[in-house]
Amino acid sequence: MQELAAKLVAELIGTAILVTLGDGVVANVLLGKTKGHGGGWIVIATAWGLAVAVAVYSVGRVSGAHLNPAVTLAVALGEPAFGWPKVLPYMAAQIAGGFVGGVIVWLHYLPHWRETADPDSKLAVFATTPAVRHLPANLLSEVIGTFVLVFGVLAIAANAREVPSSGGLDLARAFSAWCNPFLVGVLVWVIGLSLGGTTGYAINPARDLGPRIAHGILPIPGKRDPDWAYGWIPVVGPLAGGAAAAFLFRWLDW
Repeated sequence: MQELAAKLVAELIGTAILVTLGDGVVANVLLGKTKGHGGGWIVIATAWGLAVAVAVYSVGRVSGAHLNPAVTLAVALGEPAFGWPKVLPYMAAQIAGGFVGGVIVWLHYLPHWRETADPDSKLAVFATTPAVRHLPANLLSEVIGTFVLVFGVLAIAANAREVPSSGGLDLARAFSAWCNPFLVGVLVWVIGLSLGGTTGYAINPARDLGPRIAHGILPIPGKRDPDWAYGWIPVVGPLAGGAAAAFLFRWLDW
């Protein structure tokens, strides 16, 4: 029980780090009178990729750094040893971490909410919004983006396991393990640049749902509603895409 508690705390902290840095760059680009105002999509996508890498480095040795319910679902589907009883607690910890990260970003940019007139920009700091609102297409975008993410994560982990062991101090395995979080960050970066223009690439229910709840609760001046009519898309789409990637990867037996 204590071991599971430590893993859940790590998932919460790791997801909070991820969202603090990821939503933080969106705030820096979109909110009024920030130093990074107008920085653009490449700045956002790059920072999100680096945010993932930093978060995985931070807690990976403790919990495996899923930081994403879609990844947790994929691991449970592909690795029976993980254990289904851990799935819902992991997901709850991740969503809680997303909420905490959203609150931290709100506090960090506290004077800038009043300097921002557009309520849609305020929501976009916390949660994803579609460029063109077409729910079936938006759902498909999230499925595809998360499929690429989870398949890539599983492949990166499998490649690391294939590094031959020479016994004793295994520098090759150590180097591979050190590189993995960075490679996952690169994967998220390229997904953002390539596939993120349709929905803002949530590809992670905790990254969207936790901060969206924070947006709904926090006293943000001039904010709009959290758009719950769309809010199910970045939850259902990533879970479906992650599950599909896990099934294919397991079927291929790579």
